[in-house]
Amino acid sequence: MKRSNKLWGGRFRSDPATKTEDFTQSIEVDSRLVAHDIWGSQAHAIMLAYQGIISDVDLQHILTGLHKAEKNFRNGTFRLERDKEDVHLNVEAYLISQAGREFGGKLHTARSRNDQILADARLYIREQLLQCQGGLSRLCRRFLAIAKAHPETVMPGYTHTQHAQPISLGFWATAYVSMFLRDCKRLNAAYEIVNVNPLGACALAGTSFPIDRRLTAELLGFDSVQEHALDVISSRDFIAEPLCALAVLMANLSRFSEELVYWTSYEFGMAVIDDAYASGSSIMPQKKNPDLAELIRGRTGRIYGALVDHLTNLKALPMGYNRDLQEDKPPLWDSFDIIQSCLGILPDILETLNFQTDRMEALANANFATATELANYLVGECGIAFRECHEIVGGVVGDLVGMGKPFQDWEETQILLQQRGIKLSIPKLQAILDSKCALRNYQSLGSASPDEVKRMTEEFEERLDVIEAKIETRQAAIQAAHERTRQIVERVLAGKPIGEVLPE
Repeated sequence: MKRSNKLWGGRFRSDPATKTEDFTQSIEVDSRLVAHDIWGSQAHAIMLAYQGIISDVDLQHILTGLHKAEKNFRNGTFRLERDKEDVHLNVEAYLISQAGREFGGKLHTARSRNDQILADARLYIREQLLQCQGGLSRLCRRFLAIAKAHPETVMPGYTHTQHAQPISLGFWATAYVSMFLRDCKRLNAAYEIVNVNPLGACALAGTSFPIDRRLTAELLGFDSVQEHALDVISSRDFIAEPLCALAVLMANLSRFSEELVYWTSYEFGMAVIDDAYASGSSIMPQKKNPDLAELIRGRTGRIYGALVDHLTNLKALPMGYNRDLQEDKPPLWDSFDIIQSCLGILPDILETLNFQTDRMEALANANFATATELANYLVGECGIAFRECHEIVGGVVGDLVGMGKPFQDWEETQILLQQRGIKLSIPKLQAILDSKCALRNYQSLGSASPDEVKRMTEEFEERLDVIEAKIETRQAAIQAAHERTRQIVERVLAGKPIGEVLPE
């Protein structure tokens, strides 16, 4: 009787049509997971033997085949075949070809592709999250270097894209660090959700075999076990969480990119992008375009789309595995690629950005940005209610605008204030309305005061030290778990029984 050649084909009388195989395969997506699938399979096999579910002889044959698969993957000779659908069946088929079905066919005991892919994905995702955190930390360090160099470099602050109050370039830079540190928190929270062991949930109900899920968690460097088998198989919030964090991060990167675009325009003239990170025009010889910033801004939509793609995929799915869930990884993989490419290039752009500090100061003094400081002075020195001071200063500004004059027409400004009952000397007016003096007058916590900028810079550096130390600790824990698995494999292949390698 004719039967299917598939590893799952026992109840089938023929293989799927070629179009069916093409439609359902996930080789391109799974190609990132080969090493993770092999590691997960090694840990699973070690656990099976330790629990007495398979023999030491079975384990030795299985680990020998997996070791060959890993070696071939490392040297580039292990290739995923489309007719084997996914990474799991490719690895298992390779193992069976090396060890024979009597040994290789035992690897899948007490395991389903459902929990297997979840383990592979989590192993991969946690690495990517740590890389994103590392890239974000490097970008923050670049902003802090600017803050250290420019705590008193005055520039206009904006609301509604209009001049608001004077700030410093260092204050602007620390604002992005403050923002990105929240992104680090979101990535950290996503890591904690991701780094739990799904192996042992099997298809959805667990298994009747006496497996040890905590042992596989230990061998794979997971922090804990995700216990409820049906929830393990049904849920994909561990993919939604990173996507949410990446979408917010990309929004913040896009905001910075937008400022690069208009700061480097002729009209603003506040910064110049290095030639190495700009592009020209094929027709207009004079052009120097901020293309990289525009591309980052444009790629934000792809990450938003990835999040919506994934959430839509999850909507109204019943409990248990549904093939819809095969579509969960492409959006996240693409998002990781985009984010890491952005975080790879932005620190270099920022490091070589030429800030036009004279232009910044001229703008800060040119458009009544210190009007609030004048109102505040009148409140403090003259005992006038703020609303009345607001009206007085607003009236002076309105009159000066009507005459086409700035605050720096000191005599006219003095006369307009006198008409409203305020007598100030010109030297006093100059001190109040100078943008650099305004910076030094700020006193509130978290303000643009140079002292506050320096304090926040130091605090942010300390917080980044903690974040970077945590990244290193987690990477070291992953490496240690992988090394322990490797050492167990080596000892088993050297003929040691699992009971001696993993004593009780």
